[in-house]
Amino acid sequence: MTAPEIQQEIERTQDHLGETVEELAARADMKARARARAAIIKDKAAEMSGQLRQSQLAQNQLVQGDLVRRRWPLAAAAVGVVLVGSVLVRRRRRR
Repeated sequence: MTAPEIQQEIERTQDHLGETVEELAARADMKARARARAAIIKDKAAEMSGQLRQSQLAQNQLVQGDLVRRRWPLAAAAVGVVLVGSVLVRRRRRR
């Protein structure tokens, strides 16, 4: 091997070693990894929370619509009873 070849091999080895050291340092930086993981989890939680709110709003609207449909016959029956009662009271007063 000639001197320039050895010099190139040393430079390649130094570059490779530098990359390896950077990778190991990134893996060893637990705070940064924990922060990154926490940010990902926080984003997922916020997304799921928004979906849950939308689902709850939709469910509440369905329940309210269902209650209106259930109360409609009761309201009609109550109005009918009031009308019949008022007619009977008027007939009794006329006699």
